[in-house]
Formats: sequence, structure tokens, C-alpha cells
Amino acid sequence: MVCIHCGSKTRVINSRSQKRLNQIWRRRQCTVCKSVFTSEESAHHGAAWAVRDRSGHIRPFSRDKLFLSLYESCRHRPSALADATGLTATVIAKLLPLVNDSLLESRVIAHAALVALNRFDGAASVQYQAFHP
Repeated sequence: MVCIHCGSKTRVINSRSQKRLNQIWRRRQCTVCKSVFTSEESAHHGAAWAVRDRSGHIRPFSRDKLFLSLYESCRHRPSALADATGLTATVIAKLLPLVNDSLLESRVIAHAALVALNRFDGAASVQYQAFHP
């Protein structure tokens, strides 16, 4: 990775795995300007997973689409953005063992999101069910 300040090469000075979020956190230092910054690495599931909808069409998985549906359900909460971000990470973590040959059914995604919302906020769960029967 290159430095965000000067564009030179960097070296990793600390690294930690975040299993719940399926990410790797790294502290990096530039070899030229010596600035220190943090990076987070995570898998891009859109390139690896496909989703089959109810009509049988297959499309790439979209983390953003999942996030927006969860955000719309949590809009009534004062911390809707942070809540939807955390819920999205939770749902994706629950989906990891359910992926079969890189293919997910849309109903499986909706069910995992509904289970997470039921545990988090009943009102958000009802809102989600209204748009995802």
C-alpha cells in the first residue's frame, strides 16, 4: 500500500484480525515521510457471491443494497447510520457459512437480516418485514 500523504511505500507496524467483522486492521508507517495511518481490509463479496432472486435471476451480491434496506428499517433511530453499519456486518457474518458454491438465495439474505433486526429492534424488524415479505 502507498502512503496517503506522499504516495511512497509503507510498512505494516501493527496488524489485528477482526473476526466479527471479517476484516484485518493494520497500522502503517510511510518509509519516506514517516506518517502513520490505519487501514482496514475486508473481502469484496460482490465479486465472489451471486444472489438468486425469487424470479430466478442471478445478480452479484451488493453490500450496499443490504445496508440501504437495513438503514431504511432503522431510520427512526437517532443512530441509524451506525446501527445499519453494524447490522450489515452482522448479517454478512451470518451469511458466510450459508454460501453454497458462491450462490445465495435472496430469501436467505432477507431471513438473516430479519433475525438480526428481531434481536436488535422490534420496530425496525416490523418495518423490514413490510418491504421484504
